[in-house]
Amino acid sequence: MASPSQASPLAGAGAGTMSGVAGIPNSTAGNSSSQKASAAAAAASGSSGAAPDMATQILTKPRLQELVREIDPTEQLDEEVEELLLQIADDFVENTVNAACLLAKHRKVAKVEVRDVQLHLERNWNMWIPGFGTDELRPYKRATVTEAHKQRLALIRKAIKKY
Repeated sequence: MASPSQASPLAGAGAGTMSGVAGIPNSTAGNSSSQKASAAAAAASGSSGAAPDMATQILTKPRLQELVREIDPTEQLDEEVEELLLQIADDFVENTVNAACLLAKHRKVAKVEVRDVQLHLERNWNMWIPGFGTDELRPYKRATVTEAHKQRLALIRKAIKKY
């Protein structure tokens, strides 16, 4: 994964759009022309290092803060941590879209389908999209319990029985 200081190889050539990513024209997964125009205007104005346009950003700072509050209402993220998490989210989405575009191109179709994204997420990230995919049921693999874990549980149960 590229560090936040490294420029994305797709940053200047239609990042996030199908035509700039994999040479597949007119896909539904790309940005709208108004988003492209606003991104081009921001790039032309010389605002390097400025925050991306809110319309093109996948995860916004307010939404990130809301997610953190869901986990721990008292937690506050540093500015650098917020920026890093936003960059990681954008990189993840960009990589997923790129891979899905390549899979669609490999299938010789002009549109990215859910199965392209699904295949990438399953193979590379071990993420399963519920509601899509095969009809087979994947069994839940129960983690093996180690002897050390059994001993800790026994100590906990013993301590609980004392009270």
